[in-house]
Amino acid sequence: MRFTKPALSIEDQLNLLRRRGLRIEDEARAKHFLQHITYYRLRAYWLPFEQPCSVPGDHSFKEGATFEDVLSLYVFDRQLRLLVMDAIERIEVSLRGRWAHHLAMNYGPHGYLEPVHYTRPDHYAKAMTSLIEEIERSRDTFIEHYRRKYRDPELPPIWMTSEVISLGQLSKWLGNLKLRVDRQAIAKSYGLDERVLVSLAHHLTYVRNICAHHGRLWNKQFTVTMALPNSPGALKLAMNPQAARKLYNTLATLGYLLGIIAPSSGWRKHLIDLLDAHPLVDPAAMGFPSDWRNRPAWRS
Repeated sequence: MRFTKPALSIEDQLNLLRRRGLRIEDEARAKHFLQHITYYRLRAYWLPFEQPCSVPGDHSFKEGATFEDVLSLYVFDRQLRLLVMDAIERIEVSLRGRWAHHLAMNYGPHGYLEPVHYTRPDHYAKAMTSLIEEIERSRDTFIEHYRRKYRDPELPPIWMTSEVISLGQLSKWLGNLKLRVDRQAIAKSYGLDERVLVSLAHHLTYVRNICAHHGRLWNKQFTVTMALPNSPGALKLAMNPQAARKLYNTLATLGYLLGIIAPSSGWRKHLIDLLDAHPLVDPAAMGFPSDWRNRPAWRS
């Protein structure tokens, strides 16, 4: 099938939205956002306001739907991404530190480089190649100081490496550790089983990439999911197994972890305030169970 849709001017985009039933009360404001956000990007946010159309291939909006409704949902998603990024940043820094400290104390400053500590040699080789590339790209003062002063080992000690390694790379090093006791010792800091922590590190890498590339988050269907925890009790009770590919379980886990890492952050309250400030947002589209506010994780 050949693509034949023409490009539309901003004026034609406005006329098309009006014809489909979207109310535009401030034309200048709508033009501004169509210019700076774009029609195609906003389209993902007006889908919840659409209804079945009698004309095949066309679209129509529900009665009373406005451009401001669409914009409000877009703003909510943007603020949600910033809130999620804030949480993932704190968790990433903490996880780097716990990984580096445990391995340094048990295997020495450079013991993390020994292949004997890893299950899959092929995964180790790929991770090592990526690590070398990341360190070579680094212009951090402490990395350059190590290069100038030391020749053996060629790579820096783990506490320096942990400052330049990406979350995605860290999740692979963590997941490939041979001994469960090592993974469990790191996971114990968070009250989680190591299997849950490893899957969470992979999942948060995926979520972080969505946020970093300004992707739609609020009603995303995830392809990389996390293992649901069986403990602690409050976190287990917060989970919604029926929405394993939605954002809710991720948000509940982020709130739990920040309660350990940054208990004074008020992150969960900020999330609840954001939801309350945008009543048009349907929490069920993010996987929130109907009784989520009454669950222990959200009441504390």
